Amino acid sequence: MLIKGWMTSDVMTIDEDTSMMKASQIMKENNVRRLPVMHKGKLVGMVTDRDIKEASPSKATTLDVHELYYLLSELKVKDIMSKNIISIGPEDTVEKAAVIMLEHRISGLPVVNDKGKLVGIITQGDIFKVLVSLTGIYRGGIQFAFNLEDRPGSIKEVGDMIRKHGGRMVSILTSYDMCDEGCRHVYIRIKDMPEDKLKALTEELDKNFIMLYTTKDSLKNV
Repeated sequence: MLIKGWMTSDVMTIDEDTSMMKASQIMKENNVRRLPVMHKGKLVGMVTDRDIKEASPSKATTLDVHELYYLLSELKVKDIMSKNIISIGPEDTVEKAAVIMLEHRISGLPVVNDKGKLVGIITQGDIFKVLVSLTGIYRGGIQFAFNLEDRPGSIKEVGDMIRKHGGRMVSILTSYDMCDEGCRHVYIRIKDMPEDKLKALTEELDKNFIMLYTTKDSLKNV
């Protein structure tokens, strides 16, 4: 999945000479945690709610209220923003964005096109939306997890058995992490089905394959 299909295109930005107080106000009013910082239409930094908290005077400060407000009004975004910008392109994959965020411990990336223009922003929230979409949890509440041989046709064999019992698959995910060499973990989500048919399917799957678990997700109270 490409960044351009999941990013927020209507990006709220601020100028580098915006005061820290104003930036904080914009974040609170629009319920955002980060803002791209611009200078003459060019992206020059990112400021986050953490940057603002770290730059704010301690509650133990000896400054009186007038001195405090003066200090905050004089402090500009360019004085506290991160200038080491880590960005991503709209044609890059969401997976790549997730890896960058994880490795750099950041929660959002500005999206810049090949001409250097800011065209969007992608956040951890957007990554979660992709995860939910890939798993298909809104379309099917039953998930089976298997430890299968890493060979051609192994997933098809499981799929054929599910279809034989009238099951309808909505997603198939695989992982090589936390499994032995020559095997892979496979997660298959299917649409809800009657309990008697689900029981028969589960028993046959468990008899013919190494099944790690089966779970039925309920989103009623979410």
